[in-house]
Amino acid sequence: MEVLATSAIAASSPHISVSTLFKNHVSSAYEVIPRKYWDTKIVKIELQCSLRCIRTNCSVKSRNSSGDNDDGAFKQSFLLQPLWSLSKSFSVKFGLFSLSYRWIPKWKKFYGSAQEKINCLEENTPQLYIPFARLVVGVMLVMSLSVAISKSPSYYAGALTEENLLFLEAWRTIDRAYVDKSFNGQSWFRYRENALRNEPMNTREETYVAIKKMIATLNDPFTRFLEPEKFKSLQSGTQGAVTGVGLSIGYPTKLDGSPPGLVVISAVPEGPANKAGVSSGDFILEIDDTSTETMGIYDAADRLQGPEGSLVKLTIQSGSEIKHLDLTRERVSLNPVKSRLCKLPSSGKDSPLIGYIKLSSFNQNASGAVKEAIDTLRKDGVNAFVLDLRDNSGGLFPEGIEIAKIWLDKGVIVYICDSRGVRDIYDTDGSNAIAASEPLVVLVNKGTASASEILAGALKDNKRAVLLGEPTFGKGKIQSVFKLSDGSGLAVTVARYETPAHTDIDKVGVIPDHPLPTLFPKDEDGFCGCLQDSASACYLNKVQLFSR
Repeated sequence: MEVLATSAIAASSPHISVSTLFKNHVSSAYEVIPRKYWDTKIVKIELQCSLRCIRTNCSVKSRNSSGDNDDGAFKQSFLLQPLWSLSKSFSVKFGLFSLSYRWIPKWKKFYGSAQEKINCLEENTPQLYIPFARLVVGVMLVMSLSVAISKSPSYYAGALTEENLLFLEAWRTIDRAYVDKSFNGQSWFRYRENALRNEPMNTREETYVAIKKMIATLNDPFTRFLEPEKFKSLQSGTQGAVTGVGLSIGYPTKLDGSPPGLVVISAVPEGPANKAGVSSGDFILEIDDTSTETMGIYDAADRLQGPEGSLVKLTIQSGSEIKHLDLTRERVSLNPVKSRLCKLPSSGKDSPLIGYIKLSSFNQNASGAVKEAIDTLRKDGVNAFVLDLRDNSGGLFPEGIEIAKIWLDKGVIVYICDSRGVRDIYDTDGSNAIAASEPLVVLVNKGTASASEILAGALKDNKRAVLLGEPTFGKGKIQSVFKLSDGSGLAVTVARYETPAHTDIDKVGVIPDHPLPTLFPKDEDGFCGCLQDSASACYLNKVQLFSR
């Protein structure tokens, strides 16, 4: 049974509910003791204490029916014996601390009715114990607060440094935005407390290390910390320009004899790499003396980008030649789209015309550039399209949605999900479609990731396109980028997504309908050659290309 002070302020009227106190003698389940017997004013606390009926001071008649058995008369008095203890559940809040006390009355064996007991209490409750109880409450509250404050971290006492505040800003950003609210099965609040106590944060570099260690506990390669220069580079990259060496990179085709590392997909004309003689098909073996054999394309891209005017060392294999290059990073404008008209051989008058569109990234120019390429190819009379998403590592999520709308007349594009299930749906009604009827093929590989996978999955599940290639990367998560107060930033996984068929492609990828020939090239000129030369090892005719 609990005696509960329910008032939050003294003006409220607390009552005490006595639950099944005399179940052997009283028919009702509850007895209510009026407030006048408990004149102590208690604010926002729960009290627990032992009430014991001891010794005799008031007469209670014997339960003998005759009522003349004097030996059956005895005296009882109630003596309040407060036995205080700190509870683990808190209901009183003092800033960051909360306290709770409970008061559990216990009754010694007593023969008599409930009303007799209450009368006994009314007649003989010593007034001495009311101020005594007040004193005990005050002393215990002060002692408990002192203990709690002495055990609290020093940073709550106003000792937060500028570095602590930056760490807390990063912690709070992840706390609010991160998709997995279990934070990889750990107490995110406890991690904050321990880090502020134990991690050195005397310099900005130490704080950055502490933030990176915190992020590493999530075991999420896509949630990452960006130093100020990397954050600026990422922002400029999504806006159509990047500070780097002007290379588009990808994973090499698995061929016997091909060196380990990453392959150059293209070099931006007049960019630092292009001027040094790096070209499509070359292999990057090392970046700043670090082998690329097990390096992912996202890690490699981070290493290639950097402050304008800084140097990066590359070890390049071009054919059988090994080159060691020192390149100076420059600001490079990126055109995310290349297109080409491919004329297929035919015995009839009208040769099939295929419009090839290579989409290399999803920056702010992507959807507009795709529309422009479609319009240009349409003027040349194309009757089918090939959209090449190979080695497209993604970019801006909204651009992926807009490009999907170009090809679809209606349907779901993607489901956005969190730990509780679907929270948002992106679809289209066809109002933005400009190429919803022509046959469409999408080329994918393991370098196809993120926004590229959203686009490929939408076109496949809506049966708008045939997918050729190999399973995609499998990045089924969406990140948002947050700027911190010192100019650094965080890329935080804020959601996961499912394709229109409710397929979770994370770590699995989008599965294509058919593979491509092993030697199928990755540039627009080579693609057209494979469609035109029936003797080449990569040859595909139109039936093979568009067949489901």
